[in-house]
Amino acid sequence: MKWKVILIAIICFSSNTYSQKSKEEIAIKKLLEKESATWRAKDVQGHTECWHIQPYSRILVSLPNGQTIDVPPTAMQNEKPESMGNGGFAVNSNYKMSINKNNAWVSHDELSTDAEGKRTWSYEIRLLEKIKGQWKLVGQSLHIYKREN
Repeated sequence: MKWKVILIAIICFSSNTYSQKSKEEIAIKKLLEKESATWRAKDVQGHTECWHIQPYSRILVSLPNGQTIDVPPTAMQNEKPESMGNGGFAVNSNYKMSINKNNAWVSHDELSTDAEGKRTWSYEIRLLEKIKGQWKLVGQSLHIYKREN
C-alpha cells in the first residue's frame, strides 16, 4: 500500500514539473516569435519589450562570407525603424532548450523570407532571463549560413 502512495506522489510531482517546464517553453517560443515579427515590422516598441540588456549582454552575427558583426546590445533598446527588418516573415524550428529557474538558453533554426520572397537560413542561440516574471532576451548569436541573392 505504501508503495502505491509513493508512486502516485511521484507521478503527480513529475506531471507538475513537466507541466511547468512546458509552460516556460511555450512562453519562450512566443517571445522569440514576437522578437522576430516586431523586427520585421519595424515595431520599435514591441521589439524593445523583448529585450533586457545586462552588463554582460552580447549580440554576435556571423555572415555566410565569414564576416562577424558585434552588435552593440544597446541597439536593441535604441533601435531606429530604418535599421530594422524589411518586412516578410520567419519560421523557427528545431528548438532545443535548457531552462534553469530564471535562466534559459535556446537554440533553433530560422528560415527567414523577406518582403521580396528571398530566403535566409540561420542557426541561432538565444540567452534569456526571467525579469519580473517575464522572459526577456539578454543575448544572442546568429549564424547565417545561406542567403538567396
